Amino acid sequence: MEKRRLKLSRILSVVVLVTLVIFVGRALSQSQKCFLWKIQSKTSTVYVLGSIHLAKKEVYPLHQKIEDAFVRSDALVVEANVNDIKNIDTQKIMESAFYPANDALEKHVSPETFEWVKKETDGLGIPLELLNKQKPWFLAMTLVALESIKLGLDPNLGIDKYFLSKAEGKKKIIELESLEYQISLLSGFSDKDQELFLIYTLKDLHVMEQEVNPLIQAWVSGDTQRMESILTRSVSEDKRLSGIFEKLIFERNREMASKIEDFLRTKETYFVIVGAGHLVGSRGVIGLLGGKGYLIEQL
Repeated sequence: MEKRRLKLSRILSVVVLVTLVIFVGRALSQSQKCFLWKIQSKTSTVYVLGSIHLAKKEVYPLHQKIEDAFVRSDALVVEANVNDIKNIDTQKIMESAFYPANDALEKHVSPETFEWVKKETDGLGIPLELLNKQKPWFLAMTLVALESIKLGLDPNLGIDKYFLSKAEGKKKIIELESLEYQISLLSGFSDKDQELFLIYTLKDLHVMEQEVNPLIQAWVSGDTQRMESILTRSVSEDKRLSGIFEKLIFERNREMASKIEDFLRTKETYFVIVGAGHLVGSRGVIGLLGGKGYLIEQL
């Protein structure tokens, strides 16, 4: 009889422990912050989600808070609709990305930068002649894409692409910018700024492997300070890059914040997705809108 009581007591202890673990787990899940903000005006609600444009399958399934916010929204807003390729002018992109027959990269960057490019691309299997025809901004994008894929990141698993597929035919899809705008921005930089952008990228290639997982973890846990630290490391280490960062991030932040304010003046609910780097810091989109007096909550 005593043995039966002892056995029953142990079973009850295990049941209580398991129940407690489940309860605590659910509580922690509900309290965990996401890289998602709810912004409210008197008439409208705008959800703003920071995106990882290339991701790993481990980030899915997304937190239910994110999915619920999307369901409650009337429209999806993205930087650029990467699924809408029918309106892309391929010829214009080629002209913006590559030098004509009588020109080359080595004529537009310093000998030191060109040697750095050759060193970093050695072993990629891309002929130097092809690399030498790419303008600095496009070469930088090429190198990031190749390194990202090597590290297991997939553009098809990007957060914005995921929601674009879900919204197709079901919700309005609005662009904050456009692919054409982004290409024009980068290709419109002076030779000096394009070279700085390339240098910025070459510096980051060395640490991408060490920073990919911490960056994804910062996104999953809604850790804005960690995200900002990772994304601004290169600029803090090399002040020459501050000008290019101003144009690529801060100027665009101001434009994005202004357009989100337009949404807040309507009577609809919007689900906005922009690169996570645009949301962090006092000069990020969230900080800018916070200074306007809107009710803002990180979910």
